Amino acid sequence: MDSLLDKSAKARQAALQSLRLALSSKTLPEFLLERRLTLTDSLEKCLKKGKGEEQALAGTVLTLLCLQMGSGPEGEEVFRSLKPLLISVLTDSTASPGARQSCATALGMCCYIAAADLEDLVSCLSCLEGIFSPPSTGEGGSAPAQHGPLHCSALQSWSLLLTICPPSHLRSILDNHWLQLPPLLTSSSVALRILAGETIALLFELAQDLEEDLCHQDTEFLCTQLKVLATESNKYRAKTDRRRQRSIFRDILRFIESGEYQEETIRFGLECMYLDSWARQRTYQAFKEVLGSGIHHHLQNNELLREIFGLGPPLVLDAAALKASKVSRFEKHLYNSAAFKARTKARSRVRDKRADVL
Repeated sequence: MDSLLDKSAKARQAALQSLRLALSSKTLPEFLLERRLTLTDSLEKCLKKGKGEEQALAGTVLTLLCLQMGSGPEGEEVFRSLKPLLISVLTDSTASPGARQSCATALGMCCYIAAADLEDLVSCLSCLEGIFSPPSTGEGGSAPAQHGPLHCSALQSWSLLLTICPPSHLRSILDNHWLQLPPLLTSSSVALRILAGETIALLFELAQDLEEDLCHQDTEFLCTQLKVLATESNKYRAKTDRRRQRSIFRDILRFIESGEYQEETIRFGLECMYLDSWARQRTYQAFKEVLGSGIHHHLQNNELLREIFGLGPPLVLDAAALKASKVSRFEKHLYNSAAFKARTKARSRVRDKRADVL
């Protein structure tokens, strides 16, 4: 933290990287509570005077600080003090794409965690929407390829904030804004296409919860677009991109047509949680992107995340319980051997030339 005020840009970047690693892998609310004003001032200077990578790192550390502070007065204070600066960097076309991308993520996450007023929520939604759907995209039909990552971060933050919108404002978005999303399905960025598809599914889900009807004259054309993306086999796209896109758009199309969601199970420690809706999946993915490999630690110990996902208070386990929960190396070896043998037998039956293929 002291090195954030160093004259050397390299020293400040190294300090920001260390803070990012520490805050994403550990829960330190008490330590940070006493130093939040000092850290907030230092991050403000990095965002104001820093360039490129330094600004991007400062945005990420700010998000992690807000996540550690939680949704109480302290977290709200951090968000309120740096919100204008985040919007300033995000909307500055001369700032580096990485810095703008980081500020888009920070604005959405901090607003989700700590915004107490509807006014803050609405202003953040409006700012983010202006990034991924500027006036020029309405004519061309897709986002500029060179701004793909920035558009992705803005759209991800915007869709995250939709999950906490009050019904009155959500109805306004469903009536006036959701048709701006289908043009993004033609973007050259696979990540942006997938995010746009997931956001459309999220809006259909939110409309169902409000008992609103999203059916529109363009809905049939939208389903046609989704079917094309769910079966696309163009060779000029990377094989992994095609496979990922087809899998996700099959789930999106199934949900829009029949309301079925492909449930996912997340295991961490001795616990597990279920992602059984697009809203829950969007929330989990947003936190996972910020925390990286530290997501499991925070799901186990961070009170804010446990409250958001309805996991209850953190589990307190004694040494005996922890030891009983661990599987020995020999047991793991036996399990893996049995799984390998079963998998080999199943594949051999399919590969056998004598097997009947219907």
